[in-house]
Amino acid sequence: MNDEQLHAMRHSLAHITAAAVQRLWPEAKFGVGPVVDNGFYYDIDLGEIKISEANFGKIEKEMRGIINYGDDFERFEMPIDQAIDWAKQNNQPYKEELLNDLKRAGTTVAKDLDVSELGLATDGEAAVENVSFYKNGNFVDLCRGPHVHNTKDVGAFKLLRVAGAYWRGNEKNPQMQRLYGVAFATQEELDQYLENLELAKQRDHRRLGEELDLFTGSQLIGAGLPLFTPRGTILRDKLNELAQSYRVNRGYQKVWIPHIAKLDTYKVSGHFEKFPELLRFTSTESGDELALKPVNCPHHTQLYAGRPRSYRDLPVKYVETTTVYRDEKSGELGGLTRVRAITQDDSHVFATEDQVEEVFSELLDSAKHMYELLGLKLSLRLSFRDDANNYLGSRETWDKAEGSIKSLAEKFELEYEIGIGEAAIYGPKMDFMATDALGRKTQLPTVQLDYAQPERFGLEYTAEDGSKKRPVMIHCALLGSIERFLSIYIEHTGGWFPFWVAPEQIRILTINDTVLDYVDEIKSVLDGVVLMQPIKYNELRYTVDDRNESLGKKIREATNWKIPVQLIVGQQDKDNREVSVRTQSGEEKVSLEQLSDYLKGL
Repeated sequence: MNDEQLHAMRHSLAHITAAAVQRLWPEAKFGVGPVVDNGFYYDIDLGEIKISEANFGKIEKEMRGIINYGDDFERFEMPIDQAIDWAKQNNQPYKEELLNDLKRAGTTVAKDLDVSELGLATDGEAAVENVSFYKNGNFVDLCRGPHVHNTKDVGAFKLLRVAGAYWRGNEKNPQMQRLYGVAFATQEELDQYLENLELAKQRDHRRLGEELDLFTGSQLIGAGLPLFTPRGTILRDKLNELAQSYRVNRGYQKVWIPHIAKLDTYKVSGHFEKFPELLRFTSTESGDELALKPVNCPHHTQLYAGRPRSYRDLPVKYVETTTVYRDEKSGELGGLTRVRAITQDDSHVFATEDQVEEVFSELLDSAKHMYELLGLKLSLRLSFRDDANNYLGSRETWDKAEGSIKSLAEKFELEYEIGIGEAAIYGPKMDFMATDALGRKTQLPTVQLDYAQPERFGLEYTAEDGSKKRPVMIHCALLGSIERFLSIYIEHTGGWFPFWVAPEQIRILTINDTVLDYVDEIKSVLDGVVLMQPIKYNELRYTVDDRNESLGKKIREATNWKIPVQLIVGQQDKDNREVSVRTQSGEEKVSLEQLSDYLKGL
């Protein structure tokens, strides 16, 4: 099936889901049932009745009955006033609200009415006269479509979960039940997806974060504000050191900025105008309004503006790992994937037009090399603006910036797709999509071209001819949000981190107390190891398990902690001046003299 056929199939299954629910609960009131990635959902109001996973079997049984009966999907249209009467007569208040909103739009679609989400047939900007319905059997649904020809044409499906969802995404509206399903053209594709889903559950970073003691949350501290344990902090720090090293080696200078700023800062930058909901601010005794910073770039512009600049100074390169704060909706928070305290390995370059290509080349090379090391495959998306008016700068400047981004991608011979509407408010981006071990794609590193903020903040440098010119600003984060990166990386590795970044790299397991003096010799070797790749550090992170427990128990516990190297020490090892090294690859004997080189080789 092509994408259009899959869309029609999944849309039809949303319709069939609603029909099955109505058979089981005739009083059901329906919202919308769109297609989403790999499947569909339908928003349903059943009053006091709550759907649970225990109900999925009987809903799916009804769905298969509808499918096997083999009714055609019949499309028809109805004048909007007649459609409103239909909604009233069938006790469908949510459909009635949508229809009334559509009617209220009049000859032009109202700005606050997103018709694309309503599933209604409209004729562009013309007055809405007719809306479309689909019927199969006795079930009729207001819907834009498209649908397959017959219910038997829908492929393989499964209901996955049910969640609460406010009607039309507004927390002031009634809460409905959102019933999710997945659908594929064949049973084999569905089985593979479900298998990957089960693997994803086993690798869920929230579960592994608790099991491996990496991070925790606190209702007292607040949702979306994760707390990292000593083990989790090691993981954060080592990954950040890696990302920072790529910039420092290219001449970036570390800077520091405060976590608050006057609200005027974000009025100048445009962030307050475009995203006021992300900012929280308070007044001081001087009358200034201060905001927690949602981004770092305005602060870095002021570091640049803090002294006169010449073309000889450029490019000016700043790098900083720091936290920004955004008032994300509580319903969208989860684990480390979406948080309110977002740590970024952020860098900003102020450059001349002629230097943009070189800066981009360095950053692209760094991203490619770093993600190869981390075992995550990258693909490229050029994120451009759409026709909305929520961007900073003129269309002419945007066309210039987008043309530059596209030319750079082609010059570097990078394959790419274009994401319309994915740009930052101030400029287009090269967004790198990382594919993890389960084949899931997530946007992580990003390089962004910005002409707007240098203009808004009045940044200048003195050109060779003595004239004043604007620098170009280039934003880059290699990890992106460290929290979101960790959510991906923990699941990608399943908690089995590479040796260099593992919070606990080595655990020494003793068979009995007779080898404790030999363990001291092993510790002396470990303390002298200096690892140089991929970053330099001088201390191996190890512990000793010399408890009076069986070796089997010690091995199981070390394995459950996913410690990459276990050194097993018994009397024979002591006598032979060696250790038994146990890794995921198996177990082997290594002499004490060669242990340092062996560990460096990992």
